[in-house]
Amino acid sequence: MSRARSWLGLLGWLALSYAAAALGALASAQAGAFYLQLARPAWAPPPGVFGPVWTVLYGLMGVAAWWVWRSESRLRLSALALFVAQLAVNILWSWLFFQWRLGGGAFADILLLDLLVTATLVAFWRVHRAAALLLVPYLAWIGFATALTWAVWQANPGLLR
Repeated sequence: MSRARSWLGLLGWLALSYAAAALGALASAQAGAFYLQLARPAWAPPPGVFGPVWTVLYGLMGVAAWWVWRSESRLRLSALALFVAQLAVNILWSWLFFQWRLGGGAFADILLLDLLVTATLVAFWRVHRAAALLLVPYLAWIGFATALTWAVWQANPGLLR
């Protein structure tokens, strides 16, 4: 693979990752105000934490996908298909929770996201171990987000269906 094609690939995977972030952000434009209205557990982070964390995570995800894409492994296409699937499920969570205020749907979605990210990490491990390791912070964050989604949904039956 030429250097130019490789760098264009990096830009493409980062663009895809940050496009997913942007689509989720469309649903959560007013998320900060809504989040502050919700009853939250004491361990819930303030709204200003989410943006910087997600910015770093999407960058790591884009680089991880790029490393897998550059691989010559016959397993890379299935690994990248899982990656794209988990991006779609990730986007949906913001719409379910912030736009449509469906706490149960958001919780079901994030459980599916947990499974898909785990499967993506395993698939990436088989292709490029460093790429898989870049997904570990993402998996940890969505594990935390799963617990937070459950706690907030349960504490706000009037605001989240």
